[in-house]
Amino acid sequence: MTHDESVTLRAFPGLTSLPATDHPDLLAPPVAAALSTWSHAGDVAVVVIDPDLADTAAMTEAYDLPLTASGNCVVVAGARAGEERVAACVVRADTRADVNTLVRKSLDVRKASFLPMERAVAETSMEYGGITPVGLPDAWRVLVDAVLLEEPVVILGSGVRHSKLLLPGALLADLPGAEVVTGLGR
Repeated sequence: MTHDESVTLRAFPGLTSLPATDHPDLLAPPVAAALSTWSHAGDVAVVVIDPDLADTAAMTEAYDLPLTASGNCVVVAGARAGEERVAACVVRADTRADVNTLVRKSLDVRKASFLPMERAVAETSMEYGGITPVGLPDAWRVLVDAVLLEEPVVILGSGVRHSKLLLPGALLADLPGAEVVTGLGR
């Protein structure tokens, strides 16, 4: 599929889509690096948005986007026997990650909680409000809600607040380290 034929490049009328690999300046460095080696990168688009509208609720309202097409990425951590376990959880924007049950069990920890914002930003080299499952630290698990795989196009962070990634939902299962979890978002 060429960029011109890609569903991601004509997904939402209010946004001008560009091939993400041709515009690394619109991505956080780890996101650009990850896309440069990912076999599906040609199916990923980037759109420029107002950075003040990067938060999901503001963005979906301002650009008339469906919440069901937006994927939120939250970072969760827990510990077991002194070993910290971190996971990025990608859920549909109209849900919340089931941190207390499903994520905790997936990480095999007694208690899971959100990673502090400052630490998530520092360890991902991404901006708050732009953290994405693309280009995360290798040691982190990536848990993806199965319902997102059914979306024709999913809107994700790009690592920065002034743009977003668009990609076919099914490709989320092919992200490096991705684990598809049914019912991750509630």
